[in-house]
Amino acid sequence: MRRLASLLVSLVFAGCANIAPGPAGPPLKVKLIAFNDFHGNLEPPGAVIRAPEGGLAPDATDRDVAVPAGGGARFATLVKVLAARNPNHAIVSSGDMIGASPLVSALFLDEPTIEAMNLIGVDFNSVGNHEFDRGVAELKRKQTGGCERLVVSLEPCRGGHRFEGAKFQYLAANVIDKATGQPIFPAYGIKIFEGVKIGFIGLTLKGTDQIVDPAGITSVEFRDEASTINARAAELRAQGVNTIVVLIHEGGFSKARLNEKTCPGLTGDILPILDRLDPSIDVVASAHTHQPYVCTYRSFLLTSAASYGRLITDIDLEIDRSTGRVLRKSAVNRIVVSDAFGDVRDQAAYPVLDRDPVVAAHISAYAASVAPYASRQVGSAQGSLSNREDASGQSALGSIIADAELEATRPVGARFALLNPGSVRAPIDNGPDGAVTYGALFRAQPFGNNLMTVTLSGAQIKAVLEQQWLPARQQTQILQVSHNFSYSYDVDRPMGARILAETIRLDGAPIVLTADYRVTINSFMASGGDGFTVLIDGRDKIVGLIDVDASEAYFKAHSPMPAPAAGRIRSLRN
Repeated sequence: MRRLASLLVSLVFAGCANIAPGPAGPPLKVKLIAFNDFHGNLEPPGAVIRAPEGGLAPDATDRDVAVPAGGGARFATLVKVLAARNPNHAIVSSGDMIGASPLVSALFLDEPTIEAMNLIGVDFNSVGNHEFDRGVAELKRKQTGGCERLVVSLEPCRGGHRFEGAKFQYLAANVIDKATGQPIFPAYGIKIFEGVKIGFIGLTLKGTDQIVDPAGITSVEFRDEASTINARAAELRAQGVNTIVVLIHEGGFSKARLNEKTCPGLTGDILPILDRLDPSIDVVASAHTHQPYVCTYRSFLLTSAASYGRLITDIDLEIDRSTGRVLRKSAVNRIVVSDAFGDVRDQAAYPVLDRDPVVAAHISAYAASVAPYASRQVGSAQGSLSNREDASGQSALGSIIADAELEATRPVGARFALLNPGSVRAPIDNGPDGAVTYGALFRAQPFGNNLMTVTLSGAQIKAVLEQQWLPARQQTQILQVSHNFSYSYDVDRPMGARILAETIRLDGAPIVLTADYRVTINSFMASGGDGFTVLIDGRDKIVGLIDVDASEAYFKAHSPMPAPAAGRIRSLRN
């Protein structure tokens, strides 16, 4: 409580009279402990980090190895180790702390992750797109706590106690309430170390409204990132805050090895934002792309800590006490080293971290509650089922789920199914015995979307397919389709004319542009999610099962599940 009171005081008085800095002397040393895209991965995610074999700075003679990484209890240990190195520290996250989470967190509306982060001592978390997966009202409950049921499919406070909310502060500089014109959470927070103030501006990508369910965000708008940061930085400087850190849920892609101090080949939507930023910004802790990098871009220290709690970015600042300006800054991505698994071996240069006992006990309690759900076998498969798309855009698992959704809705007249690829979150690795568990199925479909069957004309179906390519979207979204639907496209043709209408076939026959068809989609798509706005005009909507329930029924009916044949979607380049 003392820590929370201190944080709140710094927020409340951020706009008041400046606190005079202490006398000049040695630079003030401050440590930032940063992470991003945790996605509720309280248990080890069965994932790795590629790192130099010797555990040293990368060089041409030191090959990379796969280091097992992640898990909330070991994550907490590494945070504690880093925090102990400097009492002047802040623990910060750049968004997607929750959402698209494994069952141990998602079944409880991500309350277990918020509680774990309270135990760890997080100070600030900028909102990311997945914070909005269940809508603005439910996100606000994550901050304030309580057991009000705001999500139809899941009950809050199922952990056996009242959910008290986040003790850390959400930041949302560019998420503006349409009614008030103000951010839904503070735009920034301030921490004061020995009289020196550091400002933390938090925000999500402007395109969040294109990648979450529009039904849950009707009350807000997402504004331009760079303009928002520059305006808030000016406010901070007016309050005597001359060290400014941006926690932004947007990122890039780099070809750098772990902790290489440059970002060779840096690309991505973070770049035009950085190009427009005020040079007074010191650190940009980025996110969203799940990439690891540490480098300097312009004058900014740019970082990203991959995803799923596999890395923590250890940032050191030296600040002039008289001016509050940064003199030196550096960062290292440190691995949350976990146990070996499968074919992944322990690495001698990377000792496995101990589990923090308090956080481990917290996770174990929820894991015990979820175990009967997660371990229940729902069917079997012949080989692993991947969500990786082939050259034309079809994935094995996406095809199976589209088939499952068609079968579940045939009784209400569905003729075929369309599925956005982003709803297929992870592959299903069914292991040597072929068993597919509910936990694996849920990891692949964690959003809890309802199936919806709607009427579309043939012309609308073609228009939806054309929306797989949109100028404003970060990447192409090739819709997964059920087994009885197929089409061809040509990316060398202009946007809006890439689908060859004569190749769109249903049950082997060409669709008729003037005819009507019953089509199954999910509730996210029905609201125009991922930019498929044509689907908003679907008529005669019938709401069906939760998507993961439809998949469970399909596996039960058709196991052992074979991998589907390719060819439903065809690119003329292939």
